[in-house]
Amino acid sequence: MHEPEITTDLIAAHGLKPDEYDRILQIIGREPTFTELGIFSAMWNEHCSYKSSKKWLRTLPTSGPQVICGPGENAGVVDIGDGQAVIFKMESHNHPSYIEPHQGAATGVGGILRDVFTMGARPIAAMDSLSFGVPSHPKTAHLVKGVVEGVGSYGNCFGVPNVGGEVRFHAAYNGNCLVNAFAAGLADTDKIFYSAASGVGMPVVYLGAKTGRDGVGGATMASAEFDDTIEEKRPTVQVGDPFTEKRLLEACLELMASGSVISIQDMGAAGLTCSAVEMGDKGGLGIKLTLDHVPQRETNMTAYEMMLSESQERMLMVLKPEKEAEARAIFEKWDLDFAIVGETIPEDRFLILHGNTVKADLPLSKLSSSAPEYDRPWVPTPAAKPLAGPVAIDPIEGLKALIGSPNYAHKAWVWEQYDTMVMADTVRMPGLGAGVVRVHGTEKALAFTSDVTPRYVKANPIEGGKQAVAEAYRNLTAVGATPLASTDNLNFGNPEKPEIMGQFVGAIKGIGEACAALDMPIVSGNVSLYNETDGKGILPTPTIGAVGLLNSLDDLIAGLPATGDIAMVIGETNGHLGQSALLAEAFGREEGDAPPVDLTAERKNGEFLRANRKLVSAATDLSDGGLALATFEMAEAAGLGLTLDSEDTGQLFGEDQARYLVAVKPGNAALLEEAAAKAGVAITRAGLFGGTAVSLGSAAAPLRDLSDLYRTAFAKAVA
Repeated sequence: MHEPEITTDLIAAHGLKPDEYDRILQIIGREPTFTELGIFSAMWNEHCSYKSSKKWLRTLPTSGPQVICGPGENAGVVDIGDGQAVIFKMESHNHPSYIEPHQGAATGVGGILRDVFTMGARPIAAMDSLSFGVPSHPKTAHLVKGVVEGVGSYGNCFGVPNVGGEVRFHAAYNGNCLVNAFAAGLADTDKIFYSAASGVGMPVVYLGAKTGRDGVGGATMASAEFDDTIEEKRPTVQVGDPFTEKRLLEACLELMASGSVISIQDMGAAGLTCSAVEMGDKGGLGIKLTLDHVPQRETNMTAYEMMLSESQERMLMVLKPEKEAEARAIFEKWDLDFAIVGETIPEDRFLILHGNTVKADLPLSKLSSSAPEYDRPWVPTPAAKPLAGPVAIDPIEGLKALIGSPNYAHKAWVWEQYDTMVMADTVRMPGLGAGVVRVHGTEKALAFTSDVTPRYVKANPIEGGKQAVAEAYRNLTAVGATPLASTDNLNFGNPEKPEIMGQFVGAIKGIGEACAALDMPIVSGNVSLYNETDGKGILPTPTIGAVGLLNSLDDLIAGLPATGDIAMVIGETNGHLGQSALLAEAFGREEGDAPPVDLTAERKNGEFLRANRKLVSAATDLSDGGLALATFEMAEAAGLGLTLDSEDTGQLFGEDQARYLVAVKPGNAALLEEAAAKAGVAITRAGLFGGTAVSLGSAAAPLRDLSDLYRTAFAKAVA
């Protein structure tokens, strides 16, 4: 087949800048072939190379006594004791999900599950953090339905419980939704598999489903802004098959147990190219591939298409040669392809053959470790102006504005479409803070949460970045778990704009400071840039996924309040209403500064709650919507009314940080106050649980009416 001529237009279409193309010419000393251009495009795009973010990612805390493997592998690995580890990561599938919501979201789930089981872990939990445009936007309902259906259908068929996440709506996402998928798995600490190839002349083996043309150029597309040509990008969205992935999981775990694997890598973004290059680069080896042996489901595929296809449910491994027959038999048993497609070579070469023709011959190390790295110009985000004037509202009207908004309404419409109980180890379902999953066969459990408040990050990236980590810390603490470690999914606009890069830098600084102070190192993650449409960027959305450990299920705080329980607030309340949910939902205003985050207080108050968990019937962190929303959610889940003593807007709806709401039996309230006094922790009695009305100061409404609004608003918004 005749290959296209390399023109300036073709170079630009591959997302390469003129100076980057000049660098390619310097590296190889000649014009690249079409296949080589595609390989460089795949490896040097933002999605694979992190060229705009590497400088700042290196500043994040990534180590600790609990960390077995930090960033750089398919997923992070954290010790949970007794010879076991939790392996987890979060990744975005934003652009594909906007173009084709069902498949975009489904393959996002499939990809993150492969990242986990390629390291030898059996997945035990999934979460998703979803951001959509306003419900009135013509695309929003279609996107919400497609994405939720895609997440549910893939996870449900594969058989992993979805235990948490978040859903938000904001006009900034009208042209660019966000789908951030999280997965966690369990493995023995002495049976973890890595991606670095070793040994010369070792077989490189293709595993799983056949290669088609779906997803060709997907990673490059994910590193570009959207415009009115968006429909033309539909062929770059991959198609997933969860039943094939389930077979791939079982085959891979059986393969690993057989002792056949030297190294193994998921074929995700940039497919065969990225997986082969990363394995070779990490092992200091070259890779030779013969594409004639690649299992193909379409005819007349070119080398370019095979190297850049992002067909799903595929793995690449380096095999112990003497184990070939045993390994092949495992994959044949699971009705999956097993094909030797190449070998490791001592030279620093990435050699691609197809039809007895050399299609690419490149220095392998230059594709990965020598990718461009930019120190993008950035400007700090200007200090937010203080909130102008007092904010006052009838407390019940304020509460209705929140619970009637799809942002804060009950999300059962979403998670009822997910299988939350498969594997029978789910201890705490979605809808009430962190999800909790038992570590099968033990007394231990793991807690999972994902958090960010994009409004805060836009107003004050440093405090907003800190707050995302602090809220994750509080959500884990509120179920009694000790926070272990974090993963980040950093979603931002165009990094070539100094103000956007400034948001990114500020958020990283805040995240890094909070992770260090709260002992929650970042062990894995993903950066998604260029989330813009027609030059309009999303809200900066650095999602934090975090994992906590319960050494015993006896330590779990998972109850609900009972009639007569006292509502108490741990932590200081000053009534911060800047960038608050109340301001946004009841007044349509996004003004003022983000709430300041005192990391010393966060740690102190969190440790106090965990130390005194036996005195508490139920707990939740205070964040969006403040005391009024948190107390309503907790009471409504128990079918109870509530009485809060204050009717001050700041006291009820303020979003001061480092705070928890706890329900306490009357006999334990004084004991908790004594413990707080000894620990130097602020604690106040805020009201009571019980009755059939919701009373906020002198304002009141029947619980039944508010509950009806709360439980129907989401479905109505996306109808």
